[in-house]
Amino acid sequence: MIRPWKTIFNISFDSEKTIVEEIASSIREEILKGRLERGASLPGSRALAKDLGVNRKTVVFAYDALIADGWLETRYKSGTFVSEHLPEMKSLSAEKLKDTESNFNVREFVSAPLTEKPFSGNVIFFNEGSPDTRLAPLKELSRAYRRVLDRQGKWGLLGYGDERGDLKLREMLSMFLSRDRGFYADPGQICVTKGSQMALYLAAMVLICPGDTVIVENPGYPAVRTLFTEIGAEVKAIEVDQEGIDIDVLESMCKKEKIKALYVTPHHQFPTTVTMKAGRRIRLLELSIKYGFAIIEDDYDHEYHFGAGNNLALSSSEMAINVIYISSFSKLIAPAIRVGYITGPQKFMRSLISLRAQIDRQGDNILEHAIADLMEDGTIGRHSRKVVSIYRARRDLMAQYLTESLGPMISHHTPVGGLASWIEFNRKIDFNKYMNNLQKKQVQIVPPGTFYQDGHSRFGMRLGYGSLNDQELKEGIKLLADGISKL
Repeated sequence: MIRPWKTIFNISFDSEKTIVEEIASSIREEILKGRLERGASLPGSRALAKDLGVNRKTVVFAYDALIADGWLETRYKSGTFVSEHLPEMKSLSAEKLKDTESNFNVREFVSAPLTEKPFSGNVIFFNEGSPDTRLAPLKELSRAYRRVLDRQGKWGLLGYGDERGDLKLREMLSMFLSRDRGFYADPGQICVTKGSQMALYLAAMVLICPGDTVIVENPGYPAVRTLFTEIGAEVKAIEVDQEGIDIDVLESMCKKEKIKALYVTPHHQFPTTVTMKAGRRIRLLELSIKYGFAIIEDDYDHEYHFGAGNNLALSSSEMAINVIYISSFSKLIAPAIRVGYITGPQKFMRSLISLRAQIDRQGDNILEHAIADLMEDGTIGRHSRKVVSIYRARRDLMAQYLTESLGPMISHHTPVGGLASWIEFNRKIDFNKYMNNLQKKQVQIVPPGTFYQDGHSRFGMRLGYGSLNDQELKEGIKLLADGISKL
């Protein structure tokens, strides 16, 4: 088919550019827009010159310039073609990018400051407490996924479903919460989400209006602090000690102003790993009822408890009338498995489910049903027992190596659960300089200041051990100690 090159290439004879530049720019533009694909044949210089009404040498010069820049290539006795290996988009001039900039306003959102990716492939990364994806039950999940797709009635799962999530999964979650977390949630009052972060977003959007006062832990989870701030809430932080959030300070704040919601990680506090004591839990629930604020309970790391007994959720109390419960499978299976869930009071859940449908019509029916099958046949339970044993051993090694390499320089306690340790240095540390020292040794930590409301760590640092094997832990802790010695 003969293309109308004159209409395809936008050549302006009145432009300040030369005709050669106009032709080269137009061809490059068509390539970037995808209308001229890699390997596409261009007309001969004589034919294109005739079509455009220009001298043949003008087209030759334009082709030569594009060949030199890597946009075009010549093939012996075949002609000129779009290159199979195009330059990167950055080859566009800043002036051209400016010309194509939109002229409408946008709302700018800020990403949470936590870093979950190592700066290189060979680094030992003490992340914020991620699981070891090498332990994920991939074969079991793959088999379950195939069974769902092979099952009679599978076509129903491929269509639109309930915005609350797969019914079987919600039924299995209801049984799990009753057996393991100490409270009953009706399957109709559970909403499956794409991870706990989505659940937090939905809860925040339903609960919080601009100007509302919201309480967070300090140090605490930076992503939720960023989320509340973006919504327009006035975010205030309460210090955490060895027994959890300071309830006396909370009560004092409640007497002075209206509190709309409080976000808390009572089971294994993020990032310090401490467990909120029973007395504080009771007082927190009492204050919630007395002053009418919601408690967003993020049951963080509840899957990994290494002690004799496992604390039940705040939601298990008869006083938990204002508690919203959030959890996920991201730590138990793998972070890429974006399946979380949320439950709470009926009025709250009605609004949240409606909002969830507006944002995302439904979740992944097949994946959710596969996970439900794994819960039903006991696979999830067996996997949990297996990895808890592995992570307990890694926790013990972490404590041993910390004592051996950093003992006199730090204070730390062996966590009763979770996938990270919290250490505090006995002297003030320049963490920026420390992280630079570590980077030279191919070691990375999460910037400690991200956990604090003011962005500056006092002395504390969170070190995830879950994703590191024995050798990586031993070597990594040694290098952490070496990095301190250089300060």
